[in-house]
Amino acid sequence: MDTSRDRTEQTAPHPVLRQVLIDLSIMVVLGALLAVLGPFGSFEMPLPVRLLYWVGLALVGYACYRPIGELVTRLGLRLDLPEWSLWIVACLLASVPVTLAVFFAGQLPGPFALPSFDSFARSYPYVLLVGSGVTVLFHQIEQRKAAPVNETPAPQSRPEPQVETSPAPQARFLDRLPAHLGSDLLALEMEDHYVRAHTALGSELILLRMRDAVAELEGIDGAQVHRSWWVARDAVEDVKRDGRNLRLVLPGGLEAPVSRARVAELKEVGWF
Repeated sequence: MDTSRDRTEQTAPHPVLRQVLIDLSIMVVLGALLAVLGPFGSFEMPLPVRLLYWVGLALVGYACYRPIGELVTRLGLRLDLPEWSLWIVACLLASVPVTLAVFFAGQLPGPFALPSFDSFARSYPYVLLVGSGVTVLFHQIEQRKAAPVNETPAPQSRPEPQVETSPAPQARFLDRLPAHLGSDLLALEMEDHYVRAHTALGSELILLRMRDAVAELEGIDGAQVHRSWWVARDAVEDVKRDGRNLRLVLPGGLEAPVSRARVAELKEVGWF
């Protein structure tokens, strides 16, 4: 029994919490760098005030823009809309409170007053440009981190003839599952830059893009029933119908939505 591995898995930080802590550290460093440079006329402030000003704005911006990825994923799941349109709307909305924060930070230590419409309209495009740019940059970095590394296989010697037939190779994705989850995979659910692997023993977030995870499931009888869901065929217990919407009922009370574009294809091969 590998107790050291079990202890490591139990004490390992939650992947989302770990990512948030890393992001916050980056934002603090970025805010400190801006405080030293003193852009947009802020160099006239004393250094401690500049640090408070820029680090505070960096953290406020992170708090407003960081949930965009999760929001886009959730709304895309419910509305079945293209992600790029949801990203645009989310960035436009998130830039409103950040623009107000810029005005209030510039009025420290007070008194505070709401900006006029003209002042807001002049500042909003700059906040939108910077905030959206940083958000897209973070998104691209996480997408690259989630992409699987292409490993070059080591050269192998000529295989010797085997008398016994080798068992079918296991789907590569199952090697990513923690030992305590077993290998009875029920479904994959996309959550931002992660996929949540659901098994008969529980679930776990894995840093991997959905399309890359699906590519590693060769050999398992299942299908990507929605942009954000892959389901093992044997895991389907029932089908719920709500008008034109279908949901696959899985063990443990899980329900996976079925994209309308996939209904005819899945019905043709006997899923329901």
